[in-house]
Amino acid sequence: MKDVESDIILSVEHVKKKIGRKWIIQDVSFDIRAGEIFGFLGPNGAGKTTTIRMLVDLIKPTKGTIKVCGYDVNRQQEQALRYIGSIVENPEMYSYLTGFENLEHFARMQPGINDDRIREVVDIVRMDKRIHDKVSTYSLGMRQRLGIAQALLGRPKLLILDEPTNGLDPKGIKEMREFIHRLAGEGLAVFVSSHLLSEIQLLCDRVAIISRGKVLAVGGVDELIAGSTGYVVWDLSPADVGEAVLRKLDSCVVMDNPEVLLDDSILAGMPPEAIVTRIQEESTPIAVKQLVASGVEVRGVSRINPTLEQLFLQMTEGESIE
Repeated sequence: MKDVESDIILSVEHVKKKIGRKWIIQDVSFDIRAGEIFGFLGPNGAGKTTTIRMLVDLIKPTKGTIKVCGYDVNRQQEQALRYIGSIVENPEMYSYLTGFENLEHFARMQPGINDDRIREVVDIVRMDKRIHDKVSTYSLGMRQRLGIAQALLGRPKLLILDEPTNGLDPKGIKEMREFIHRLAGEGLAVFVSSHLLSEIQLLCDRVAIISRGKVLAVGGVDELIAGSTGYVVWDLSPADVGEAVLRKLDSCVVMDNPEVLLDDSILAGMPPEAIVTRIQEESTPIAVKQLVASGVEVRGVSRINPTLEQLFLQMTEGESIE
């Protein structure tokens, strides 16, 4: 993926939205490039849905600009929206029609879409064996695929998916992930809004974390995780003395409720009196020396790099996820 200006498909610059006297969106900026899968995460009321509606011109921003392939969504709606395919919430289909008949219906709403293009998108979403069955017989995963086929009819450069794995079983989620990777591999920019943080970590190249109408961070998933402090788990004896020593160190913060921050799998493998701290890697040897000098036996020290979920909880101060 080339990191050049010409590859930018979607550009969102200092977008704000005021409803009544309240700023729902205070400052949102990010861009998405061709062939990139971009994740959008936020707690309840963060402004995810409002942002998506502004991207597809369902509502207007109060300030800021949104451009798709260089066209302003506000001022050049027809040109900009031509490059967007989207599924916002659940794809709406006519269940009494076949999948193919549904696509024919939506194709009539767009110029230049013929049966050849319909068959092409059917091949893309791999539904050729069931496309002539009625939608009422489709599983949720198949309905999602048909919705994506509909979104792809107009040959968009940007595909916006709102909770694409919502309600799917593990097999369906894996298939959807592989499918989205394949679309991005063919050069499509994919914007994914999801509350499944572990799924975003597996799926996305980059991610934006939004809270209270502001984007707190934008970056590669690995880059954001590597740039965070991380945690160190200490197995000390006596534990109470060791904890007291750690609390006195300026470079160390003892976490009082580690069960909120760490995955269950990590908690299950921790010693009963383990102490969890946030401490920079270069400060860990200094802490060990201080513990030993205080007569504390250091039985184990292990560093845990935070997952995207833990990073999210740190940045949003533990807010629930949408």
